[in-house]
Amino acid sequence: MLFSKIEGQGQPLLIIHGFLGMSDNWKTLSMQYAAQGFQVHAVDLRNHGKSFHSDEFSYGIMVQDVVEYCQFHQLTSVDVIGHSMGGKVAMLLATTYPELVRKLIVADIGPKYYAPHHDTILASLNAVDFSKKPSRSEAEEIVSEYIHDLGTRQFLLKNLYWAAPGQLDFRFNLKVFNEKKEVIGEALPFENHFDAPVLFLRGDRSDYILDSDFETILHHFPNAEIETVSGAGHWLHAENPKEFFEKTISFLK
Repeated sequence: MLFSKIEGQGQPLLIIHGFLGMSDNWKTLSMQYAAQGFQVHAVDLRNHGKSFHSDEFSYGIMVQDVVEYCQFHQLTSVDVIGHSMGGKVAMLLATTYPELVRKLIVADIGPKYYAPHHDTILASLNAVDFSKKPSRSEAEEIVSEYIHDLGTRQFLLKNLYWAAPGQLDFRFNLKVFNEKKEVIGEALPFENHFDAPVLFLRGDRSDYILDSDFETILHHFPNAEIETVSGAGHWLHAENPKEFFEKTISFLK
């Protein structure tokens, strides 16, 4: 069963993090949605956060995990926010189980194919040799040789935890990500459609959703609105949380 943080009462709202992320990244926004009358379920996908590790890693399997999670918690009609890889999971969920999803929000990802582009990030994580028992600051120093952006570094290093006394490790399943990195960019199957309301949000400094992608988005999601969050790149919910919250809550309400 997927690990989750549940907050608030009311209409169930499922939040699905992106690649190398976890539910904890959404702590502040989760509290804000809960205060607006939602029961927020921020989940950790398999191989991420505090959820289980598995050699199986695909969008189909991640969707099944979410469906089983909803069945376990007796959720029959959910709103869903998915960011990046989590947005791909959310799109496949909505188009495969349309009766389960009331409204869908997809943050800075489209249904198209994305070529593998996480090589530098994976190289930085693989460079940390935990057999040498590095400290947090030593791990950060190694990662910083590859990743110059402080925000990205902080996002990645949030996954460090004490696996045993004096022994750090990453919470995610790096071995499987190395083996299955091409999974992340897979396109939504051409024949998949979802007719209920959908909001696509993109960062104005991000190139994940281009104007030329609108046609593909509307092919799969004919009732989609596409909006832009100002002053934000790919991590738009962290870079401009105020505008992200305002746009999402007005759509959900």
